[in-house]
Amino acid sequence: MTALSLEQISQQLESRNSGDRLIALAALRDLPAEQAVPLIKKVLADENIQIRSMAVFALGLKPTPECYPLLINLLEEESDYSVRAHAFGALGYLEDPRAFEPLVRAFYEETDWLVRFSAAVSLGNLKDLRAHDVLIEALDSEEEVMQQAAIAALGEIKDVGAIEAILRFIQSPDWLVRQRLAEALGNLPSPKSISALKYLQRDAHPQVAEAATLSLQNLQNEPD
Repeated sequence: MTALSLEQISQQLESRNSGDRLIALAALRDLPAEQAVPLIKKVLADENIQIRSMAVFALGLKPTPECYPLLINLLEEESDYSVRAHAFGALGYLEDPRAFEPLVRAFYEETDWLVRFSAAVSLGNLKDLRAHDVLIEALDSEEEVMQQAAIAALGEIKDVGAIEAILRFIQSPDWLVRQRLAEALGNLPSPKSISALKYLQRDAHPQVAEAATLSLQNLQNEPD
């Protein structure tokens, strides 16, 4: 399949056929951000929820100075939870420190767990230690995917003070939680991390054991 030209993409984004618009959006991945964003804006208010979700997330992957205010303005008007989740995810990809407060508000105020999950993941992407309290609270969620997100995010922000809090998941029945723990500990240098990783190296699930081995190597390669 030949690549679409800018003009062809622009025309397809205005097609009445939602499939055409989806194909055109996908074609934007190969364009530089400066060319992609004006085209993405064409479908930010699309009637099709899948297209709106894809468009708002694309703003996080094609960062320009315009993307942050676009996402913030969109969140003031958008009511669909899946689109909101993608928008908060896009804010994390932008790695803009201004997103910290909106993401914290999302975690505390949004009612849908998927939106709160997306906010927790994005707080990790910001790599801002101020997220400590929010992420510690997220560990108490009944949703295991939220626990996974919080553990991973605490590793991303290199929150050594959170080691005790996340070690309680070392025997979680969910192997993905244990894997996220092993990965996070690789960013949290301490004797407790090393001891826990040696334990996780013997985990019954091979992906957990592999993650623990890689994290131990990472810690051992850390400069003194």
